[in-house]
Amino acid sequence: MSASDPRPTRPVDPIGDPLTFAVSGVLAEAPGSVREYQIDNASLDPGEGLVLSEALTGGMRLLRTNRGLIVETDLRTGLAGECVRCLRPTITLIRVRLQEEVLPTIDLGSGLAVVLEEGEDPETARLTDHHELELRPLLVEAISLEAPLAPVCEENCPGLCIECGERLVPGHAHGDGPIDPRLEALRAFRVDADGE
Repeated sequence: MSASDPRPTRPVDPIGDPLTFAVSGVLAEAPGSVREYQIDNASLDPGEGLVLSEALTGGMRLLRTNRGLIVETDLRTGLAGECVRCLRPTITLIRVRLQEEVLPTIDLGSGLAVVLEEGEDPETARLTDHHELELRPLLVEAISLEAPLAPVCEENCPGLCIECGERLVPGHAHGDGPIDPRLEALRAFRVDADGE
């Protein structure tokens, strides 16, 4: 909020959820109206075994349409994980871009429930009954889509040695040291030629 533009650039409730925005003011404006918000250090549990290594930071833009709002985000965060080649901890930096239509559940003028039009997708994101945009579920979905399938610590990670299990680094070599007695029996293991 500034002297030249009295509209808030952050959630109205500073104590509540930093990813929930009261948008009744935007809904009362004419189609084409735009509001921009700054999101700083917002925490989020992305679920599905994902862990954020740093808080969400970036911006959100709301565009008023004749039906509701178009929500656009450009946020940055990091996902903590494990390298699939060498099992070292890794952080994958991701950019969370979201462009989603969000429709009201209650008509701002009449206070009546908004009925789905015929053929309208029932899975379209909706505002709460209090004209609030809950960004959290939209971001959870967007983050899960950005998560890498096979994170690596570096692009050319050499992986692990198949003999000793240590990370393959330049100069990695095996001596003629003794083999663990529990694994000695595997030396005699042979595969038959016919695949049995």
